[in-house]
Amino acid sequence: MTAQQELADTVVEGSAGGGLVTAKVNGQGDLVDLTISPAAIDSGDAAETAQTVADLVLAAVRDANRAAADLQQEKMGPLASGIGALGGTEGPGLSGIPGIGDVPGQPHGGEARGDDPPGYRPGPSDLPR
Repeated sequence: MTAQQELADTVVEGSAGGGLVTAKVNGQGDLVDLTISPAAIDSGDAAETAQTVADLVLAAVRDANRAAADLQQEKMGPLASGIGALGGTEGPGLSGIPGIGDVPGQPHGGEARGDDPPGYRPGPSDLPR
């Protein structure tokens, strides 16, 4: 079984409000289940309850996504470190390979490189198609 398949098959859980809301995501970060306890509902103030439940849902999903990110690091970390040994995206990197590092905000993306003309800033038209 590949690491990616293990991630797809593994479910992690996050919670908020002391367990009033639980969210389950798979290792790839896809939300697969959401549970809201009836105790989270206050029938006396529907508007406030709706906002509170929304906040709890967001917190639970974020908690579950953090757990999924930890799982991804655990499963994929050894593979990613192998890429680093080949000159991964840190340091000199793989910027010479088309499609790697060409996205602004990514390592070696969106900023001028040593061989670019002065003042050059890559834009969307520079992305591979």
